[in-house]
Amino acid sequence: MRRARPGALPRGTTERALTSVEAGADFDDSVLRPGTGTTTDAGTGTGTGTGAADGTPDRPVSKLWHITLTVSGREAPLNEVRRALEQLAHDHPFLLTSRYATDHAEIRYWEEARDLHDAAAVALRLWGEHRQSAKLPPWEIVGLEVIDRETYHQRVAEGYGPPPAAPVGVHPY
Repeated sequence: MRRARPGALPRGTTERALTSVEAGADFDDSVLRPGTGTTTDAGTGTGTGTGAADGTPDRPVSKLWHITLTVSGREAPLNEVRRALEQLAHDHPFLLTSRYATDHAEIRYWEEARDLHDAAAVALRLWGEHRQSAKLPPWEIVGLEVIDRETYHQRVAEGYGPPPAAPVGVHPY
């Protein structure tokens, strides 16, 4: 997988592409950061406490968000839809599973982001930014669900969460 600075253009393109970066040292910190005396607010993901020696506030903490993106449009040949979703999974290796039919698809994956707004913004760009490279059908986004990791696991444990993902990969409905 090619790693690049966020927002950097892939070689040979003129469009902005999605990029993935490794989790920072502060990824998904516990409520109290050991040895720092600094706490994090689980609701906002921002830190409070001692801050830097110059009194600047702590930086936001990254969280994992479970994304379910639903797209729909004109019918397309089933084998082309499958091939396109497989290419998307190759281009965006964090995809968990994709389900598809001739006129719609559902994509599920985990996204790392500072807050819900950032996770939703990246998710809403995913289909459009990979449309040409993966040769995705010209469908539009008709649904988006973004939930934090804790909510996802709570829903699954209570039996009313998103249906359990099919084995990782691309599968027909």
